Amino acid sequence: MSQNPTASILEHFGEMSDPRVEYLVQHQLIDIVTLALCAIIAGADNWTEVVQFGQEKKSWFEQFLELKNGIPSHDTFGRFFAKLEPEQFQTCFLNWVQAVFTVTTGQVVPIDGKKLRRSHDRSNEQEAIWMVSAWAAENKLVLGQVKVDDKSNEITAIPKLLHLLELSGCIVTIDAMGCQKEIAAQIIAQKADYVLALKGNHSGMLEDVQELFAYAAEINYVDCDYHKTIDKGHRRIEIRECWTTSAADYFPFVRNASAWANLRTLAMVRAERRQADKITVETRYFLSSLESKADKLLSAIRTHWTIENQLHWVLDVAFDEDQSRIRKDHAAQNFAILRHCALNLLKQEPSAKCGIQAKRKKAGWSTNYLLKVLLN
Repeated sequence: MSQNPTASILEHFGEMSDPRVEYLVQHQLIDIVTLALCAIIAGADNWTEVVQFGQEKKSWFEQFLELKNGIPSHDTFGRFFAKLEPEQFQTCFLNWVQAVFTVTTGQVVPIDGKKLRRSHDRSNEQEAIWMVSAWAAENKLVLGQVKVDDKSNEITAIPKLLHLLELSGCIVTIDAMGCQKEIAAQIIAQKADYVLALKGNHSGMLEDVQELFAYAAEINYVDCDYHKTIDKGHRRIEIRECWTTSAADYFPFVRNASAWANLRTLAMVRAERRQADKITVETRYFLSSLESKADKLLSAIRTHWTIENQLHWVLDVAFDEDQSRIRKDHAAQNFAILRHCALNLLKQEPSAKCGIQAKRKKAGWSTNYLLKVLLN
């Protein structure tokens, strides 16, 4: 692989349309994008910190960036990313992920939304933005993300995100908000399978499924597949039991079952947590296009939560995303994409046996390690 760290960035991000007035441009687009990405990898969480990092490492950057007018100011970074169209930035991100990283076919792809809590601007009546992301659980990669439109919700954003992704053979998992017939149909059309959480937003169907499994319990689950897991750690025991059924005799008693594309399996998961003297039990229900294999369904359902633990939690703890006050125009959305770029690169760098926060510090201390992250 080339030792020029800008090669891949230039290939996939260099063709973006520059939102600035051409004759006023003092800093090349690729210089701004590369500086921002490198600084965020190395621990910068705002434009001022991006500039500080660039100034400290200026001689290193001059080896492969033009920087004819030095390091841009924080205002330049802010204005550029506020004006940059996030849709084209997102397209470049998707092309980069598909070209640079190997995405395992057939893996679980959880989809979930996250609020950028400090991105609101009350003076301009701007609400905090929501980003819906797709997570490749096995590869630990952000596959893509879209912003939820103002005065809308995740139901409208999820189809847009799905449309951008190559999902053939994958298992898409979505919480109750995305449990929609149209979304299920789109997943099937894209040659993937789905596992969707069924909750009160489909009240009639939920009650029917609950009654179905209550009846199944009375006859000792004769038409159900079953799987159980027990996990111990952190002074607690977690017991998960999953029952699945695809018995054709049951489906006519579930309202609207025939309206769901390729619906093959209904699932019930009972999760029990024992910690000290406290026992909590939760029962959840799911719709799936997978065959009635309780072990596979339970594994997919558990894997869904990796998007919370390995993406959203890491963005908050290692990147301080919830405290970011970047909010001007498109800047918050574009900075979120930059974080996802940085996270993908850091996740895939195998030599440092430590967490993302520690890897960011190491990249800030050592340009040799930063180069290793960029060239991974």
